[in-house]
Amino acid sequence: MSGKNVTEVRLAGPEGIAAAALCLESGGLVAVPTETVYGLAARADSAEAVAKIYAAKGRPDFNPLIVHVAGVAQAERYAEFSPQARALAEAHWPGPLTLVLPRRANAGLAEAVTAGLPTVALRAPAHPAMRALLERLDFPLAAPSANRSGFISPTTPAHVLASLDGRIDMVLDGGATSAGVESTIVAVRADGSIEELRPGPLQLGTRGQGKSIEAPGQLASHYAPGKPVRLGAVEAEADEFLIGFGAVAGDVTLSTSGDLGEAASRLYACLHEAANAPQPRIAVAPVPEEGVGRAINDRLRRAAA
Repeated sequence: MSGKNVTEVRLAGPEGIAAAALCLESGGLVAVPTETVYGLAARADSAEAVAKIYAAKGRPDFNPLIVHVAGVAQAERYAEFSPQARALAEAHWPGPLTLVLPRRANAGLAEAVTAGLPTVALRAPAHPAMRALLERLDFPLAAPSANRSGFISPTTPAHVLASLDGRIDMVLDGGATSAGVESTIVAVRADGSIEELRPGPLQLGTRGQGKSIEAPGQLASHYAPGKPVRLGAVEAEADEFLIGFGAVAGDVTLSTSGDLGEAASRLYACLHEAANAPQPRIAVAPVPEEGVGRAINDRLRRAAA
């Protein structure tokens, strides 16, 4: 299908999920809904299939990919689970938590998935369509966000098609995603400590201080709308598109009521709208640095970098 440069869109019902499974089994690329953002999935045990992800995204190959699994039993084939790691997985899976754990020597994953690191990033997503798809497959899925690398992450099928139409085989349409920002990523260290590598919907562990790229979303410039972004703005300048929050009304708003959960779910939709607006610059109202606000501000700082 890729040769014809046609990206098929299928609703995430039983027939669409079956078609997605067949496409993935044959080494194809499918954009899939998760509870966080849409992921660009390929079989994680095929070097050829994983290479297609990097080619479609234009993604730097030192950036590891998250491996999506049905649950702990499948995850244990690919990583060593300490008691702390197992407790986290049992408490928060399925859900928006990615665990960075020591990779098993015989994991059978494509080298590019772990970007040459001795660790692997694993997640059991909660979205019903993604869970149904994973249950049909006997291999895990590597799935970074379904957008060109460095662009805004997609929370709807239209966002996926905006940067990947004709570059991938299929979009499994599960509607708009709910959490709106990517999963929390934590590394479980050998001493049992938990280090947060990327903030997200869940608040766990201590903030990471490491400078090396161990997990997706750690590049300084990421989620870029292609225009200068000014943060902490209480009003727009003449040439700015303003994304509002709470009392700061904008051209669009993350949440008029100042609800951080709503702001997270609307973040990328607002950034897409700002990117497509005629104004050459973007301004964003202040968002409190608390709860999921930390994840929102993390993405906004990278968008502004």
